[in-house]
Amino acid sequence: MKKWLIPAGIIIVLIILIASPYNSLVDKEENAEKAWNDVESSYQRRNDLIGNLVKTVEGAADFERGTLTDVIEARSKATSVNVDASNLSAAQIQQYQEAQQGVTSALSRLLVTVERYPELKANQNFLQLQSQLEGTENRINVARDRFNEAVASYEKTRRKFPSNITAALFGFDDMEGFQSDAGAEDAPDVEFDF
Repeated sequence: MKKWLIPAGIIIVLIILIASPYNSLVDKEENAEKAWNDVESSYQRRNDLIGNLVKTVEGAADFERGTLTDVIEARSKATSVNVDASNLSAAQIQQYQEAQQGVTSALSRLLVTVERYPELKANQNFLQLQSQLEGTENRINVARDRFNEAVASYEKTRRKFPSNITAALFGFDDMEGFQSDAGAEDAPDVEFDF
């Protein structure tokens, strides 16, 4: 009768050793996926604001249409890139980041062009939207930082013993965080035309 107690005890200990890291990995993976959803939500907020910004700028009849078209096209491209939070890969994040960089670039050109239109710069709706966009850019940065923190926490847990065994057994794959754009480490050249 006592012969079955030892194998049963070993099985119970193994289950405990596997269950604890498994639950921890699930928690951290879910946290990283939620953080990714927060990143997407911040970018969505920016895309929503862009529609209002474009309508406000269109009110300036002589405003440069090419600049507005670039913003509209970049926004359309960015909203067409979908990433599954439960199956994040470095390639998907890079594709998403490239699409969002197109929006950032087009918006920057729009805001620089606005400097030539004093009546638009004085428009309260435009100023309010510009302020909201600046705040949203800060939210995006915070969301990306939190996503990277969640991924780092997941990766640390996934790679440590005995979690690495549990991760291999149950298919917890590695995750990639946001990385800066190529050339972001270089200071931009600023030129003033007088």
